[in-house]
Amino acid sequence: MRDGQHQRVKRAAASVAPRLRQRPCVGLVLGSGLGEFADDLAELVRIPYAEIPDMPRPLVIGHAGNLCSGIVSGVPVVCLQGRSHLYEGHSQESVVFGARLLAELGCTVVLLSNAAGGIHVSFEAGDLMLLTDHLNLMGDNPLRGPNYADGPRFPDLGQAYDLELLAFAREAARASGVTLREGVYAAMLGPSYETPAEIRMLRTLGADAVGMSTVPEVIALRQMAVRVGAISCITNLAAGLSSQPLNHADVEATARRSRNAFGRVLSRWVALAGTVGA
Repeated sequence: MRDGQHQRVKRAAASVAPRLRQRPCVGLVLGSGLGEFADDLAELVRIPYAEIPDMPRPLVIGHAGNLCSGIVSGVPVVCLQGRSHLYEGHSQESVVFGARLLAELGCTVVLLSNAAGGIHVSFEAGDLMLLTDHLNLMGDNPLRGPNYADGPRFPDLGQAYDLELLAFAREAARASGVTLREGVYAAMLGPSYETPAEIRMLRTLGADAVGMSTVPEVIALRQMAVRVGAISCITNLAAGLSSQPLNHADVEATARRSRNAFGRVLSRWVALAGTVGA
């Protein structure tokens, strides 16, 4: 009989934990073009996903596929340097495996990041947006199927994005001299970009940015009572809002150009989040 998801996550954690120099309290999920943040961790330990039992490997460019442990602003962290996506053919269970692993390793706070298309009329490529809520339009839910461990069957997502972590992010941005937008993130299945009509629909529904990740991880983490915060790097204007065709290479390039601002904000955010994640 095939082991359940919880057993597989625990087996992965048992494999990873002895290789870490310290027990992490804050987890990080680094999205497209943002993974280089992990390369600068103090006391860096890098573990390829291929060396972690049952860990799915991302197939899309810009996701290195490493679990990285180290220190940020005095806080012990563990990072996912890249994630898996539903559009790659992974199951919902696989997509949230890494996020659940962060929690199993001891993270009580997880900060996520992604590349997203800007829908709000004031957004520009290169902006950072703090997620205040989300729309799950991926057509599935990571909690479908057998209940994970002893987590709640029907978790409350009324505050999916922790209010104290939102305040910490705003404080971190102010201290870093970075303008931080805020808004609602719509998660679509992908991998095709949206049509102009779909973008008009999403704007009508209240979305400020759109992407193809993050929401399944947030749902799984909240079921595990992990406190969550998330930032999008607005790497392009969504379909119909720009005269330029959309392509992934430009997404990666814009994310890399935003690396310094993203890194300054994230480092300070981790320092503040560590005060509640310990």
